[in-house]
Amino acid sequence: MTAATARPGSTGTGRPAERFARPVLLAFLLVAAADLAGLLAGAGTVHLVAKPLLMPLLAGYAALRGAPKLLVAALLFGWGGDVFLLADNDLAFLVGMASFAVGHVCYLTLFGRGEGRGRGPAPLAAGAGYAVVLAVFLVLIWPDLPADLRIPLTGYSLLLTAMAWRAGVFGPYAAAGGALFLLSDALIATGIAEWPQAPAPDFWVMLTYIAAQALLTLGVLTQGTSEGTPGP
Repeated sequence: MTAATARPGSTGTGRPAERFARPVLLAFLLVAAADLAGLLAGAGTVHLVAKPLLMPLLAGYAALRGAPKLLVAALLFGWGGDVFLLADNDLAFLVGMASFAVGHVCYLTLFGRGEGRGRGPAPLAAGAGYAVVLAVFLVLIWPDLPADLRIPLTGYSLLLTAMAWRAGVFGPYAAAGGALFLLSDALIATGIAEWPQAPAPDFWVMLTYIAAQALLTLGVLTQGTSEGTPGP
């Protein structure tokens, strides 16, 4: 077996399985566009159908590109969160948040392995900036959050902020993805706290979330991984 054939996500010619990966990526982009258009148009049924398809398609694309299993797992736990958050009740919200939290643990583990294999550590200045932003945000929003969600949301926010900071280990795309993930969940939190919202708030939540997961995936694929192969 040659190195080319042993490489995950490769064909016998040594090239990535682009003929499979590209259609899946195109399907992801089309579903994302349909979801966002449906949210702008107020077509709730479109969102109910499109949202659960997003992360499986992105995870499939990542897997076909030979991404590490931790990235694929993070995306699939994000899919679990997406599905549960479609239900409008507190229990489903908490279960969905827990699924996202496990996904963030997968990301953090992946970023830690990248750092352990010679990648530069995430900048301390960026970490300090994230910590300040999180502290100010929690102080401001705390009184307006439902009492039973304050502690779970705080714990989740700490984990998400750590993920956003450590994402920089895999370069600027992943760093931007981590920051957008934090912004997306902050928009959700302001909705829970019943703060004033921009027009079509669900559109902005999904736009930042889809971009976040796509950029995290792109960052890992283009920077290479400790488990898989370098990006193109």
